[in-house]
Amino acid sequence: MLLEIVSPEAKLFSAEVTSVTLPGVDGSFQILNNHAPVVSILEKGIVKITASNFVFAKEVADKFTKLNAQNYTIAINSGTIEMKDNKVIVLVD
Repeated sequence: MLLEIVSPEAKLFSAEVTSVTLPGVDGSFQILNNHAPVVSILEKGIVKITASNFVFAKEVADKFTKLNAQNYTIAINSGTIEMKDNKVIVLVD
């Protein structure tokens, strides 16, 4: 599935991923390939991205933390998420 993470300043990430775990207001939740459509509000926490290949723009690479070769995280203050047609858009502050 395609994951895009966008902040008011820039597009932070855009790539095919295996899964994404997000800090929802009612607890953490995971989205996998072909997940049902969903819209949700996010709270302060960590977004965990799992993919086979990561490429970051130089300007935003310092915002991400590498856990291992297939997992990175990014801290957010709040945001919203929309999953539709196997595309996840995460708007973050």
